[in-house]
Amino acid sequence: MLVDEGHSVWGLKRNIEGLPEGVKGLQADLTDPSTLLGLPEGLEFVFYAASADARKDEAYVSAYVKGLQNLLNALDDRSSPVRRVFFTSSTAVYGHTDGAWVDESSTADPLHFTGARMLDAEQVLAGGPFPSTAVRLGGIYGPTRTRLLRQVYQGEAQLPADRLYTNRIHRDDCAGMLVHLMEQVHPSDLYLGVDHEPATLEDVLVWMAERLGVDPPLRARQGDGGGTRRIRRSSKRCRNDRICNTGYEFRFTSFRDGYLPVIDAFLRQH
Repeated sequence: MLVDEGHSVWGLKRNIEGLPEGVKGLQADLTDPSTLLGLPEGLEFVFYAASADARKDEAYVSAYVKGLQNLLNALDDRSSPVRRVFFTSSTAVYGHTDGAWVDESSTADPLHFTGARMLDAEQVLAGGPFPSTAVRLGGIYGPTRTRLLRQVYQGEAQLPADRLYTNRIHRDDCAGMLVHLMEQVHPSDLYLGVDHEPATLEDVLVWMAERLGVDPPLRARQGDGGGTRRIRRSSKRCRNDRICNTGYEFRFTSFRDGYLPVIDAFLRQH
């Protein structure tokens, strides 16, 4: 999106092969400060959208906390200051289990290390040398992110025993929201990145089964993991009023809008 708008864009990765056309490669390792010494001058905005290489506490610390601190230190050593750093955080920082509505002012009390390390990273960001914004994204889906679809299609998914609210955002709205916030004069330091419709996991799974033309999932017994293989059992409904009030218009307002083209592409391959 940024390249299409005429911006000069760098993509920092350990392996720069596969970067989108027009993105200039910057081969470096966020966990190795020595590789960050040659960052280009003139950078105005930085989007920290790294991901951990394992679902383990130490991997999350390395990717989100230490990696972010290393990058901020490297940026601070340059002669030209960055205008703003954006960090893609997660709604996992909220540990609500009762389906309550939450927004940017709600207490963040994570249930698991995944959310706790994101919260740690947000604190590193806020204590850094540059203006910053954290965007707490819901469950990201879109092209190539078809794990849940495959589980439903293959009969591996189960309806949760309890009422479990989930929050989602399409990949294109993640990117669109970040570009939009970059263009704001005075963005806030925190936004929730979710679509307009929190939905129960049951509603999502049943709808997917209908669209895929397969039998609906069976219900899990009380105490089972619900068939989604997630360690989280939080249940909350996230509000997106703050980002909407900036004038951002969602490309996909609900999981139904966003998943339709993903399901069509999935079925063509199966």
